[in-house]
Amino acid sequence: MDAALKIGIVIADDEEYKPLARFIENGEYEKYGVLNRTGHKFTVKTEKGEAQVISVLCGIGKVNAAAAAMHLIDCGCDILLNYGLSGGISGISRNELCVCSRFLEHDFDLTGIGYKPCEKPGQDYIYNADAVLMRLFGNLCDCAKTGTAVSGDSFVCDESLRNVLKEKFSAMCCDMETAAIAYVCAYSDVPFFSLRRISDDAGETAADAYRETNTDNQTLLSDYILEFIKVIINSNLFGRSA
Repeated sequence: MDAALKIGIVIADDEEYKPLARFIENGEYEKYGVLNRTGHKFTVKTEKGEAQVISVLCGIGKVNAAAAAMHLIDCGCDILLNYGLSGGISGISRNELCVCSRFLEHDFDLTGIGYKPCEKPGQDYIYNADAVLMRLFGNLCDCAKTGTAVSGDSFVCDESLRNVLKEKFSAMCCDMETAAIAYVCAYSDVPFFSLRRISDDAGETAADAYRETNTDNQTLLSDYILEFIKVIINSNLFGRSA
């Protein structure tokens, strides 16, 4: 198993994690706990190889996501994947899929001392998804849109803020974790891919729409990620499977 490709999955919300957990627990797996969080360790096999997968229910927010991502990288994960629900900002509608191409922390703000919105002194602050992973997912699914994801430690349910995120950052969607994971991956030189489903329009009715969409019966995202792992294995382009 040590020679296999190792893939980490970071998922923030319990309802988003449940469909994946149900699939995992129908086969062989180990319970995996880190930072007082739930996780699973399991193996995905194809005719061309296999991958050891560690999934972690990290909890909501950037700190939780970054801590889980760093742990998985320290455990030797060659790739990190993420999926979840997002608010739609521009160019995308409810229930559509977004493959996030770049990531920013919209609530990081040093403009009061002369920096640009999101700018972090002395370091990169716009993080990119892995281009090869994006291309491979496109071979699996041609229905997803591609755009910028912005993250902050607040649930966006305000039309004026939604408009700011659109105008300042050309954002397609918003969430509370992806830019933090992308940051850790960028500075650890680990490929990252995030698939998001739009649950709401980030406006005044966003909370109700999010609750309606966020049920453990929604298997679309987990199904895609599991199939995507097989595509990654078969590509023979990453990690120790190469």
